[in-house]
Amino acid sequence: MPAARSLFVVGISGALAGCSDRQSALAPHAAEAQDLLWLTVLFIVLLGAIWLIVMIALAIAMLRRRDDNAKPSERVASVVISICAGLTGLIVIGLTVVSFAGQREMQRRESPLLVRIIGHQWWWELRYADDGPNSSFVTANELRLPAGRDVVLNLESADVIHSFWAPNLAGKKDLIPGRVNELKIRAPLAGVYRAQCAEFCGLQHAHMGLDVVVENPDRFEEWRVGQATSGRAPQTEEQRFGQDVFLTRACFMCHAIRGTKADGLAGPDLTHFASRRTLAAALLPRTTGATAGWIADPQQLKPGAHMPRLALSPKELNAVVAYLESLE
Repeated sequence: MPAARSLFVVGISGALAGCSDRQSALAPHAAEAQDLLWLTVLFIVLLGAIWLIVMIALAIAMLRRRDDNAKPSERVASVVISICAGLTGLIVIGLTVVSFAGQREMQRRESPLLVRIIGHQWWWELRYADDGPNSSFVTANELRLPAGRDVVLNLESADVIHSFWAPNLAGKKDLIPGRVNELKIRAPLAGVYRAQCAEFCGLQHAHMGLDVVVENPDRFEEWRVGQATSGRAPQTEEQRFGQDVFLTRACFMCHAIRGTKADGLAGPDLTHFASRRTLAAALLPRTTGATAGWIADPQQLKPGAHMPRLALSPKELNAVVAYLESLE
């Protein structure tokens, strides 16, 4: 049955490939997403068939009402109604069992990687737990996972209700203040997928994105070891000046860079900022120009964001960008 279901899912996703991308539930790349697509198609086909049968029965009934000579007996009508009621009950029970079985299958995970995801307005904080010889560390706005390994995401919120949704990998799960929800996934193949907050959480809800980067286990371990280290010391005069500006202006009060006095919690951890693909919760590609524009006037790019505009001189701005770009 699982093999047949997998073939069915592959066929469906292949038929819909033209309308799929890296943020689409129609292109499943994990077992959880495949189960959800199978359940979705099953429900659509079965309930669509029921709707069609009801419409045909309604049309027949309307035509019979126009024909006074075609009056069914009460016994026939009673039998038909009883059969329909029985089938309705069986269908509801069957769909419930199938849905429950699919959920049970998605919950079976052993020795998983644990990642704590905390939603903020409007960015993602990610805390990787200790894993054997590997130390815990904090990063932001980019979730990296090893291919082929079970992963448990513990979802929390620091302010309002958010919802984590990576449609290629799994279903939606809410992040609720004061509560920890759990989402389990296993991505078998390397790739880059898009996740999004799927619960309206304020002005910049649409710009609360996240890249999910699935890598082969060796590359993931290499990345993980690097992420657990302190921030790289500045190598050039401009980078040293940029670090001085960062540590003497308001930057260090909101952001953390391990190995320095910057230990703020209000904004993303920037210890390995230059290793990320994007910035501002996947709003912009992480390029030198985009980084400079974001620091110079974040409110212009993301109105309502909690990062204020800093009055930096051109020399200070270029130096801070050079320093951040050195933090690989």
